[in-house]
Amino acid sequence: MAERNRLGALEVLEAVLDEGSFTSWDTPPEQPDLGQEYADLLARAQERSGADEAVLTGEGRLDGRRVAVVAGEFAFLAGSVGSAASERITRAFERATQEGLPMLASPSSGGTRMQEGTPAFVQMVKIGQAVAAHRRAKLPYLVYLRDPTTGGVLASWGSLGHLSIAEPGALIGFLGPRVREVITGSPFPPGVQVAENLARRGVIDGVVPLDQLRGVAVDALRVLMSPQDPQGEREPEPDEATLTARDAWVSVQATRRRDRPGLRELLRHGAETFIPLRGTGSGESDLTVIMGMARFPGFSCVLVGQDRRAQQHAYLGPAALRVAQRGFTLAEELDLPVITVVDTPGAELSTEAEHGGMGGEIARCLAALATVPVPVVSVILGEGSGGGALALMPADRTVCAEHGWVAPLPPEGASAIVHRTGDRAAEMAQLHRIRAVDLRTTGVVDQIVPEHPDASSEPEQFCRRIVDAAGAHLGELLAMPREQRLQARHDRYRSMH
Repeated sequence: MAERNRLGALEVLEAVLDEGSFTSWDTPPEQPDLGQEYADLLARAQERSGADEAVLTGEGRLDGRRVAVVAGEFAFLAGSVGSAASERITRAFERATQEGLPMLASPSSGGTRMQEGTPAFVQMVKIGQAVAAHRRAKLPYLVYLRDPTTGGVLASWGSLGHLSIAEPGALIGFLGPRVREVITGSPFPPGVQVAENLARRGVIDGVVPLDQLRGVAVDALRVLMSPQDPQGEREPEPDEATLTARDAWVSVQATRRRDRPGLRELLRHGAETFIPLRGTGSGESDLTVIMGMARFPGFSCVLVGQDRRAQQHAYLGPAALRVAQRGFTLAEELDLPVITVVDTPGAELSTEAEHGGMGGEIARCLAALATVPVPVVSVILGEGSGGGALALMPADRTVCAEHGWVAPLPPEGASAIVHRTGDRAAEMAQLHRIRAVDLRTTGVVDQIVPEHPDASSEPEQFCRRIVDAAGAHLGELLAMPREQRLQARHDRYRSMH
């Protein structure tokens, strides 16, 4: 992309913030004394760019909400960050933390300012400290990466957002392509450091044009900073005699119908806002798990759920569980409750899954959910087969669809182990007590949500009943003292026999 087409810092702020609301926090920069040549370079950069440094900081309003901002200015020495810019960024994060403000950041930089060398380079550490303190204060940090964002800027404040999105076509990478070619003797293959490629691979959460950025930022802060007042109510459960009399295989078949509503339908019919977060942020992406920040009537949460549609083409792999764990960590950092959705035919059974540590990832998900300090409600929406299902089940409260079920293996697999044939799957489903009514009897499930007569027949109404049930339980959990709630969660599973 030609330099004349690169987005300037003020251009981004004007597109995102309420009109006329930006106020600068910047004071004249104190530059290091590196001789007249460097002083002249800075003077020319200021004249050409109209900025006094490579970053602008300040505050503004976003849909009326006060926010802090940091924006890189590439026209000032390629957005390079030296000691003055590092100090400016650090002070902005410190002030945002002190004043309880969310931070919107938009880097555009070639990285550390080479004219200042190592002293500038190591100041990235203090920026990282300031960002970490802001996150520990449970304040949202949203990042919009612009073309280009490379080097030490990407390796510090550019990669620490709760939500990280990028300008279409932006060059984003740790090592600039020209430097890489000089050092290694060969260029990167085409497309490696392009924003769209990084989004596909789970390094960033998505690609958003500038004219859509304001809407995304408004939605994100609405989810992350709105009050928690769940509106859901518990509806009467299905008739006990009907549940007890129904054969387990009927429920298994119901949950395997291709037209049964899944997580996507739950979000479409029940959520007011959903902002997907893609991948682990570490170069892994598995779309069999959907994770993101959601706003339902009266409450916000981090939602982590298994997507039945994606699992028609691929089984749930270990990377999906690492995506889930990112969600649990995010919820703890932002002090948001977690809603998990269980709906899986089972985890991937492959050499790649074994090499990827499937067993360990299930164990880590179980441990994380069992001990995460925020409220957790799990929803058994349909199939609940094997360790992949169990990984998202630990919770303070669990609601289960009338036909939902949980089993250590698909019934066909259990039949093959016990009878050396899959033909007795229906019998094994009944013997293994996998039904919703059995799960409630054993204390795994707190509420059964009715289907009239099957979720496939009334997808919108069914999804809204599920959301209402989860919201009602969440309201009770939010009203409980934290230590009491955590002790109750521990006792819930400790007492199971």
